Amino acid sequence: MLTIRLRRMGAKKRPFYRIVAIESKKAREGRFVEMLGYYHPIYKPARVELMEDKIFHWLDCGAELSETVASIFKQVGLTKKYQLMKKGEDVSEMKLSGTLQEKPKKKKKKVAKAE
Repeated sequence: MLTIRLRRMGAKKRPFYRIVAIESKKAREGRFVEMLGYYHPIYKPARVELMEDKIFHWLDCGAELSETVASIFKQVGLTKKYQLMKKGEDVSEMKLSGTLQEKPKKKKKKVAKAE
């Protein structure tokens, strides 16, 4: 079974990820079938580059998405575009976002000191 998931690349503490189609049993760094795009989380906001035609091909072939990739595709708008395309609607005017929204950081609660 094929899965579309992230493959870590880049230097130590400077990651970027390739979005790849890979057998679900293979290791994260294992041999992949095809590269489908890039995800750069270091940039603010994070950047995403996708090869839509290849992704649609693998989704049509029955590939499943990992949770992280599904989240990225939803934020970019690819999931909605794919669903509309499957219904037969015209999606030629639909543009995908090249960036992801940054999540707000959680604020730490201050703890009062007991004396």
